Amino acid sequence: MDLGIDGKLAVISGAGGGLGSAAAQDLDREGVQLFLTDTSASALEETAARLSNVAGFMEADLTSEESIEDLKIAVSKHGVADILVHMAGITGAKGDPLEMTDDDWRTAWETNFMSAVRMARGFVPGMAEKGWGRVVFVTSENAVQPYPDEAVYNASKAALLNFTKALSFPYGPKGVLVNSVMPAFIESPMTDGMMDKLADENGSSREEAIQDFLDNERPYLSLKRRGKPEEVAALVAMLCSARASFTNGSAWRADGGAVAAFNT
Repeated sequence: MDLGIDGKLAVISGAGGGLGSAAAQDLDREGVQLFLTDTSASALEETAARLSNVAGFMEADLTSEESIEDLKIAVSKHGVADILVHMAGITGAKGDPLEMTDDDWRTAWETNFMSAVRMARGFVPGMAEKGWGRVVFVTSENAVQPYPDEAVYNASKAALLNFTKALSFPYGPKGVLVNSVMPAFIESPMTDGMMDKLADENGSSREEAIQDFLDNERPYLSLKRRGKPEEVAALVAMLCSARASFTNGSAWRADGGAVAAFNT
């Protein structure tokens, strides 16, 4: 399927991770010019090596306004961005919500929420001036189905989902469509680590830990497996496309049924 975005310029944050790399590969196949950013230069180099249409890449701390300004200048050398895919984020501290420190809350907030606000400030006005743009924020199932030991993550992702809707109202009519993708329990180094820790606690294998987690912690995940990065990336690519021309302010789940509610 031709997504109608050949030659567009996309900025992808978190591009060194599994989800970001998969999204970059899908957009690369569509002929999109890619500018990649992450906190790890080596991870960016690995992602870039698998792609054909890399305009550039830059290590950046998206909790810093100065760093985002430097990123904006670097991207501008290749033109005005048409697409922003914001995947950068962390799980943050876990545990009893009342035992989370102020720094725990601030760290998750700055990384997961304020980085998205700052990236939007940096790139959306240029899209609006051209009259065409796509913004995809990657949130989480936790935005609508919070888990008690992940309170700092829940709050930051719920805020980002709300921001998605807020931003879509003024900028959709200007041609910039803003949407969210909400993954749940995706194969990644992060969930590998979670499952290895659970396996150690239970004296089991990783696969047994995954099954235990699905049965006891994610009972509504009806597909009974972890998702794959490419399954999330496919939704991201569609929302970046010219074909998704009547989709704005929406939240698309890639969660295998994990969220119990009928709708967001």
